[in-house]
Amino acid sequence: MKVLVTGGAGFIGSHVVDALIDDGHEARIFDIIASQWHDEPDVETFIGDLTDLAALRHAVRGCDAIAHLGAIADVNHVAADPGYSERVNSGGTANVLEAARAEGIGRVVYASTIWVYDGCDAASVDEDSLLGLPRHPYTAHKIAGEMYCTSYAELYDVDYTILRFGIPYGPRARPAAVIPQFFKNALAGRPLTIAGGGKQSRRFTYVGDIARGVVAALAPEARNRVYNLSSNETVTIRELATTVSAIVGDTDILHTAGRAGDFRGVEISNERIARELGWTASTSLAEGLSLYFDWLTAAPIDQDPDPVG
Repeated sequence: MKVLVTGGAGFIGSHVVDALIDDGHEARIFDIIASQWHDEPDVETFIGDLTDLAALRHAVRGCDAIAHLGAIADVNHVAADPGYSERVNSGGTANVLEAARAEGIGRVVYASTIWVYDGCDAASVDEDSLLGLPRHPYTAHKIAGEMYCTSYAELYDVDYTILRFGIPYGPRARPAAVIPQFFKNALAGRPLTIAGGGKQSRRFTYVGDIARGVVAALAPEARNRVYNLSSNETVTIRELATTVSAIVGDTDILHTAGRAGDFRGVEISNERIARELGWTASTSLAEGLSLYFDWLTAAPIDQDPDPVG
């Protein structure tokens, strides 16, 4: 199968490219910059912007499916410029689906997020839980993207698979994300900053496991289905800081005021994807943090290969 990966030069997208190739598929990258992880002619690359429908149509021509991972992924960037982020995130998703419709592409696998559950009034949730109104533009954009997927399937027979990712981490991660920031500060001897007391819970999910899940979602039985793609380990930000401190060495922890619109966390069920696609997160948080630490200490820690991937 030939698969176009939007955001394929970025953090998660580059790992999806690797996983597709390992599984015998042909990957093609669409991103605003060339990948530092893959070279042509090994991986065909199209440079373009998600707001450019013509560029998307050109890039996807001849493909069998699209793995749509391109986005403004940093919630702080989204909060700083919500208008532009909306054009890239929800508007870009509409463009991906329109390109799929126009070019006769069989499936769009859409990268959503477990942030969509932030407004749920429940202690635990699954894919059938009623979503509440979002408290952050990033969440609103992702929910809008899910709605575009289901409406294009209904009106134009463009099949989708929606994957609600856990909080991704691992090699190639954006430096601004919480785990890279914790490690970077700890290695530099600076305190680890925790907003709002650090009681927010998270389902951190190793990027290699996420990439395997994206490939698994290309299966025929995943058509027009929604799946939670996260680990089964729940950890608070305070517990995460303590773990990072133990790996790097004794590090001070600094508490600051809470962040408006932050994801409060909820228990996520992964039973559907395990039952239907056989996917489970195989990398524990302890193992994943060690793998990331090993990669980080062997590579520059300030690289940000794709600001929108």
